[in-house]
Amino acid sequence: MKKISPSEFSLSFSRSSGSGGQNVNKVNTKVTLSWAIKDSKVCSKEVAKRFIEKYQRFMTGDNVIIRSQRYRSQNQNINDCINKLNDYLTSVEYAQKTRRATKPTKGSIRKRLENKKIRSISKKLRSEKF
Repeated sequence: MKKISPSEFSLSFSRSSGSGGQNVNKVNTKVTLSWAIKDSKVCSKEVAKRFIEKYQRFMTGDNVIIRSQRYRSQNQNINDCINKLNDYLTSVEYAQKTRRATKPTKGSIRKRLENKKIRSISKKLRSEKF
């Protein structure tokens, strides 16, 4: 999948919570990435649909909102947001294969029943009084 161009998303900055000492109170290091997935030129309709189904928690209306405040640096948090978005898109790039139901083999059924019988016999032996 192609990388999303920076013109397709917008970034906003705010004060981060957590560690950082006095820096926390004066520097806006928390990054919020907002991306209109339905208006994207890079993302196909199918990929957008799979993204919306899998990552509903990031959706606010028609926009995808991803936040990062992992690092103390604004640049690192910007890169973290972009990497998260690319990872999420890569995970839904291809449709998952549908699972076909299968039956257990005759050998596995026989083995399971034999083990049950052995277990049953050993428990009966424990309870018999001599």
